Amino acid sequence: MQRGNGRYHALALVVVTIWSSTFVATKVLLGSFAPVEILLIRFTLAWALMFAVYPRMHPFAGIRAELRMALAGITGGSLYFLAENYALDLSLASNVSLLVSTAPILTAITAHVALRDERISRHAVFGALVSFCGVALVILNGTFVLKLNPAGDLLALASSASWAVYTIMIKKIPPTLPGALVTRKIFFYTVITALPVLFLTPSQSNFRRLLSPPVALNMAFLAVGASCVAYVCWNAIIRKLGAVRANVYIYFIPLLALVESALLLGEPITPFALVGAALLLAGVWLASRHGRMPQQPD
Repeated sequence: MQRGNGRYHALALVVVTIWSSTFVATKVLLGSFAPVEILLIRFTLAWALMFAVYPRMHPFAGIRAELRMALAGITGGSLYFLAENYALDLSLASNVSLLVSTAPILTAITAHVALRDERISRHAVFGALVSFCGVALVILNGTFVLKLNPAGDLLALASSASWAVYTIMIKKIPPTLPGALVTRKIFFYTVITALPVLFLTPSQSNFRRLLSPPVALNMAFLAVGASCVAYVCWNAIIRKLGAVRANVYIYFIPLLALVESALLLGEPITPFALVGAALLLAGVWLASRHGRMPQQPD
């Protein structure tokens, strides 16, 4: 771990802890809204909040930078969440969780090809593979039941691949642009590109349910904590630690979700999951310690 980067590693753990809690919040909201409606409400609120916090307008940064922010909004927002949610409708949750967890590996491969300063070593690849094996044990948690569903599983892989592209786009966006502005634009493009799906999805939702305290609190958590705060921080983490090392922390999300389920819902943790947790931690340590990391400007 390089000197001065400790706070970014700690911040990465905070962000993935927030994201690991979104499964519970989303599950509550699915009782009132369709997946695309949750996505649109969440990111519309997040965009409005980011605009309120950072209303400053900037000169046009160029078509290339704008296209990258638009692509980041699609791959890190609308495509990622829609593919994952609809995959859950078509395939087993264990399949989807496991396939989505390939995001750090796909990010490492994509970054190695697309970014000159993100060449990965064999130690980093080995660490990522060890972590993935740990994640598999954590997700399965002693229940080794996998049933292939081509449509759902392909959507889960598409979700994972879209996150890898999102990470690359964040690295390619000019660092001179303020992080709050970049995040605001990403949320804008997420909403715009998800709207067509809403028109294709029949809705019987009652939006007055947003006034219900449980619904309002969970939606506020998704919009403020899991979107505004987490995305601003994550984008800064990617720029500082690099695409490969930042995304290794994504492996912690299934582990944290497992712990939260045990504490809040009383779900059991098997010895397989404990072994998986040990492998996950070992893999993250290997990737963080030996993976090549470019020097980034402060």
